[in-house]
Amino acid sequence: MTASIGPRSARLFARTADAVLEGSVVGGFSRIGFAARRLLPAWPDDPQSGALRDRTALVTGAGSGIGAATALGLAKLGARVLLCVRSQEKGDAAEQAIRAELPGANIATVICDVSDLASVRKAGRDIISQEPRLDVVVHNAGVLPSHREESADGHEITLATHVLGPILLTEVARPALRASGKGRVIFVSSGGMYTQRLPVEDPEYLSGTYKGATAYARTKRMQVALTPLLAQRWGPEGTDVHSMHPGWADTPGVVDALPGFHKVMKPLLRDAESAADTIVWLAASQPPPPPGRFWHDRRSRAAHRLPGTHQSAEDVIRLWRYCAQALDLNVDDADLGEGC
Repeated sequence: MTASIGPRSARLFARTADAVLEGSVVGGFSRIGFAARRLLPAWPDDPQSGALRDRTALVTGAGSGIGAATALGLAKLGARVLLCVRSQEKGDAAEQAIRAELPGANIATVICDVSDLASVRKAGRDIISQEPRLDVVVHNAGVLPSHREESADGHEITLATHVLGPILLTEVARPALRASGKGRVIFVSSGGMYTQRLPVEDPEYLSGTYKGATAYARTKRMQVALTPLLAQRWGPEGTDVHSMHPGWADTPGVVDALPGFHKVMKPLLRDAESAADTIVWLAASQPPPPPGRFWHDRRSRAAHRLPGTHQSAEDVIRLWRYCAQALDLNVDDADLGEGC
């Protein structure tokens, strides 16, 4: 006689197994974690076929790695996908790669250097003039510098690329997101942000010994900290905001920026499609996932794992005011509520 467990026991088992994986960085962030979680009974359903038909999605950093995998995943669900890249050459290569796998893909290229605010404004204006609506924005473009660099506007390069540029691009594209009425904005963060607290006193990383990996993690922490506030700012217009981390992925960016890590951890790294899975799920799943949260492997996760990394609501508001001033944005008091 074969023993069986009921739905309640299955859910308890799934939660326990997921918690064990989450408690182990290697187990949770690696390909092992993704493969194991997909087998659990609590794994959310895949988006339905055609879930994004007649929808338009913008993906920054779409030329390779997680961005390219995200663009392909969205296109497979029927979306018109705008590939936001820094050069036409990158755009042509990305379009060719997607059409090789999905010949009927509805894709186009948007040229934009996300770290350059003038380039961001131009790209945003082009989008709202050419696209009737924008339903999904995936802020994936990233940089991990070997030394401190500044953007064309004088901002530390990871701050400009991961925080200022994405916020501005969304702000300029707000008319197209409003036309959707059910838009979703997704910040692709990193598990590395768990090691950092919010650098409210020094957002431009002017003090101390500069380390690219630290700068990267600091600005990824900023993305996650600002997600609830941005959900409040854009939510009344029908736009949900999420942040997520994709786990450890085997991408060209990791090879270039962290060769030692890549060499040691390569057997455990996720492929780009697995890393992009939660992004595509957040963009297309129904009913919509709750906004303002931080996600990993299709589940809302704690934003803090280490002592001393928590921030106050006042810290988040201070960072937001800094960003808004740098971008010449009006700060609405409604942004500064308890959700911060």
